[in-house]
Amino acid sequence: MAEFENFDMFKFGGLVNQVENLQLKVDKLEAGMEELLALANKGRGGFWMGMAVVSAFSTFIGFLSHYLTGK
Repeated sequence: MAEFENFDMFKFGGLVNQVENLQLKVDKLEAGMEELLALANKGRGGFWMGMAVVSAFSTFIGFLSHYLTGK
C-alpha cells in the first residue's frame, strides 16, 4: 500500500488529458493520411493515362515520318 500513498490524482488527471489529446491528434493524422492516399491513387491513374496518350502520339508521328520519307 506504500505505492498508493504517493499517488497524485491531479498528475494522473493531467496524464489522462494528455493521452486523450494525443488520441485526437492521431485520429486526425489517420484521416489526413487516408485523404493523401486517395489523392495519390487518383494521380497515379492520370499519370498512366498521360503515358498512353504520349505513346500513341509518338507512334503516330513515327508512322507518318516513315511513310512520308519512304524508308
